[in-house]
Amino acid sequence: MSNKTYNKMWHQTQEALNSLLDKESQKMTEPQKSQVFFFQMLATFYIKYVQIFRNMETAYDQIVHPQKRTLIRKILDGVMGRILELKNEMVELELTEFHYFDDILQDLKLAPQQLDIPIPRYFLKEKLEVIKGREKILAQILAESGLAVTDPKYSVKSIPIEEAVKWIQIAERARQGRLRALFMKQIYLQEYRAKLSKVWRGFHQYRRTEKEREEEMIFLGMDPPPLFNEVSTTIIQAERVNRLREELQIKHEENYKEALVTIKDNLKLTEGPDIKESLQDQIRHWFIECRNLTGTFPDYPDEEEGGSAIIFSNKTPQQVIDEIIANQEEEEKSRKKKKEKGKKPNKATKEKERKVTKEKSKEEEVEWKMSPSVFLHTMEEENNLYKDMWMNKDESWNFLQDYDPELIKEEKRRELESELRVQVDELMRQELKNLKLAVNREKEYPVKPGKKKGKKNKGKKGKRGKKKDKDLTADRSIESLYKELVEEGLLIQALKVKLSDYIGEYSYLGTTLRQVSIEPMPSLLDVRQLITLYGILPLGSAAVHEKAPLVKSLLLVGPSGVGKKMLVHAICTETGANLFNLSSHNIAGKYPGKSGLQMMLHVVFKVARELQPSVVWIDDTEKTFYKKVPNAEKMNEPKRLKKQLPKILKLLKPDDRILIVGTTQRPFDAELQSFCKVYQKIILVPRPDYASRYVLWKQIIQRHGGVLSKTLNVSCLAKVTDGFTQGHIVKVVKDVLTDRRIRQQTHKPLTAGEFTAAITSMNPVYKEEEESFKSWYAKTPLGKRRALALTGGGQEKPKDKEKKTEKGKKEKKRK
Repeated sequence: MSNKTYNKMWHQTQEALNSLLDKESQKMTEPQKSQVFFFQMLATFYIKYVQIFRNMETAYDQIVHPQKRTLIRKILDGVMGRILELKNEMVELELTEFHYFDDILQDLKLAPQQLDIPIPRYFLKEKLEVIKGREKILAQILAESGLAVTDPKYSVKSIPIEEAVKWIQIAERARQGRLRALFMKQIYLQEYRAKLSKVWRGFHQYRRTEKEREEEMIFLGMDPPPLFNEVSTTIIQAERVNRLREELQIKHEENYKEALVTIKDNLKLTEGPDIKESLQDQIRHWFIECRNLTGTFPDYPDEEEGGSAIIFSNKTPQQVIDEIIANQEEEEKSRKKKKEKGKKPNKATKEKERKVTKEKSKEEEVEWKMSPSVFLHTMEEENNLYKDMWMNKDESWNFLQDYDPELIKEEKRRELESELRVQVDELMRQELKNLKLAVNREKEYPVKPGKKKGKKNKGKKGKRGKKKDKDLTADRSIESLYKELVEEGLLIQALKVKLSDYIGEYSYLGTTLRQVSIEPMPSLLDVRQLITLYGILPLGSAAVHEKAPLVKSLLLVGPSGVGKKMLVHAICTETGANLFNLSSHNIAGKYPGKSGLQMMLHVVFKVARELQPSVVWIDDTEKTFYKKVPNAEKMNEPKRLKKQLPKILKLLKPDDRILIVGTTQRPFDAELQSFCKVYQKIILVPRPDYASRYVLWKQIIQRHGGVLSKTLNVSCLAKVTDGFTQGHIVKVVKDVLTDRRIRQQTHKPLTAGEFTAAITSMNPVYKEEEESFKSWYAKTPLGKRRALALTGGGQEKPKDKEKKTEKGKKEKKRK
């Protein structure tokens, strides 16, 4: 695809965004009386924003024009943030993390695959060198400390010479035996061909019929074409073009950065003196007009307030004069109003006002309104910038899509003006003093220093009152702390796993089941989407993390083998995050004592902040919140972090891109209240359903070198293996598909029986176990609220919540 195609895609996406922003600004003010309609409205906006996000991400990745890319990047971050805001609103409305949009997707004529949220490629592209450098240092430290994990496949053992000679002799005898067998086989085949010459016609016709049948099945779309799994030349060509496009992006970006400096320097030399002179004339004109209108010279604004920029920000001298006159009129009106005041309102009018406010509050309780957005304003600003700058711009001269020098000049003129204004302000302040002395014979008396000092002291007292956390490692570098954590095994190397490797299928009956009051188990792709929304997008973008609904901690709950650890590693891979392991078994015996624990957490979070984004992983996190610690584990002190984790979460700020992720397969063993206090979002990871198992078997067999043939009934295999997890399937495929078995596939195709025989020795996840996870989730705060809403208890309104919290605070104060 050419630059023209991606430019067209961008313009079309901007049009869609413009219309969506207009609709949303209208709906913001319109309250909805039905909860169902309100959810449908939110869901429609969410789906449309996802479509815009997908197109905008592609445009940002492929467009090479540097100035366009800066604008697209800001819009992309805004759309990302808005998606997270809408998701948060839907969660608060439906009181569940999982939503189903089957009916809305049908109305919009979209496939479920189009709802998949892509991970922006710039997360890794823009810091690829930093990530590679960090990985190199980590591998070096691990190798030096002897902690590097070696692959047992490639580990070499030394053996004595006598044994080596023996092995060579055995290999030589085997080689000679194979040659003799091959010679005998050739003799046998010659005799056999002579016997079979009579039946050649029948065999030839059979092969021909079979080939025609295969062609028919391919034509009907029942079987894939023969080269379906092979990489086509068009894909190879597309990858080559992508690489060239990336190189061009880097080149244009470098040219643009150089131009920013050179163009500014040129403007300073050519236009700098004229700008300075025009600013001085403008300010002098203001002095004279103020003197003519008010009879005195104005007070010059301080540098801290912004200087003359406050008065002349996008205003002509005439507009400034009109403003002065308007201010004088307002002052006169306010004086008259103060004189008229004095009468108090009657009791009857007060009672009427109370009744009106009560009626209004009742009406408001019934209605549903969209909460205010942080990102809408920024998106509208950038959209207006697009309309003014790029919408109807003629770019016929810029075929190579390099930077536009005129746009840089406009931007740098504003920068240069603000820099020169500071110098002009100093000169004009002095000139104003001289004018006052010459015309009015006024003396500028300096402000008493006592007052200013007093103000400053107040500020200082306030600062002294705040307690600052002591830096326990102020004398040490981040590199030394990083090395220490690696050697202690607290900072580990994340496995190279992409989120797309978490295979699954969509749930197509979610809405239908909810309509008949049956809560469906989430599908694997629903889980994957939540990981993208709560983990990857905020960690990948600093702008989104600072303003979007903040998710500090995440808990993945599910039976063994469903891919919880894989998801943790995928978050790190997709965002280039560091992975810290604070699992109870990993920190056992390290940094002993209370002071040691404090030091460990200080070092971990100091390095995590400095080298953000970072993921702090706590495996088997239920052990940290045990109801009762088993005798066998008392020595390890599994509850060391229990009191510290809530304190750490309070210290995490929006600009700290740190995510605490817990994984557990036995949440029942933990104290529910303290458990849910620490983990803000709880995601239930289920065992795979039939559709997911079907996709899993197909893809995992192919990834491990297996060939799908007619003899292998994947549908039957998926049906038989109900209850088995992804972990079971991967293990079985690895056991069955040995190197020898892969080589035999040409004359001995794979069958479902081979896999079912291997899986019979494993224990599946039974329905009862899955139900126990569901019943545990129902006890969590969000689960309780949803159960209350379904049973007719209704949802708590925002005002009711505020009243409850206020009452609680008052009771605590009394106590």
